[in-house]
Amino acid sequence: MKTPLKLAIVAALAVTVVAAVVLKQNKSKASAENNAVAAGTNAPAENTGAQTAPVASAKLPKLLDLGAGKCIPCKMMVPILEELKKEYAGRMNVEFIDVWQNPDAGKQYGIEMIPTQIFYDADGKELFRHTGFFAKEDILAKWKGLGVDLAGRPNHGE
Repeated sequence: MKTPLKLAIVAALAVTVVAAVVLKQNKSKASAENNAVAAGTNAPAENTGAQTAPVASAKLPKLLDLGAGKCIPCKMMVPILEELKKEYAGRMNVEFIDVWQNPDAGKQYGIEMIPTQIFYDADGKELFRHTGFFAKEDILAKWKGLGVDLAGRPNHGE
């Protein structure tokens, strides 16, 4: 393996590890703050793996990608997310949240590593999570495996 490729892989791993540590520290701080708050307040609930997505204007399945602008695997996701957003407009919502710019989102969604993709059904129920780079073909295959027919709906976005 060539040295520049090795360096790129090591750098990508280092960024991912640092991101995981930062997110874990933020999550620990949030847990400590939540434990200090009395019961019955509107403090965020613990991540149960069945969170609901914010309600969109149309009832569509949603792919939420949480990452950061300077994370190498996250950067690799950008063109994939843009393609999905264009090709499946009107059939699926695609959203990206930068958890380095918005650390509260990382806490809200219980993110420990980036990038993380969360698949929601049309009712906002979480169906699946994936951590790391996720190729377009794999994303589409996952939707199909989850029983979500993206091809069956007309594309109103074009």
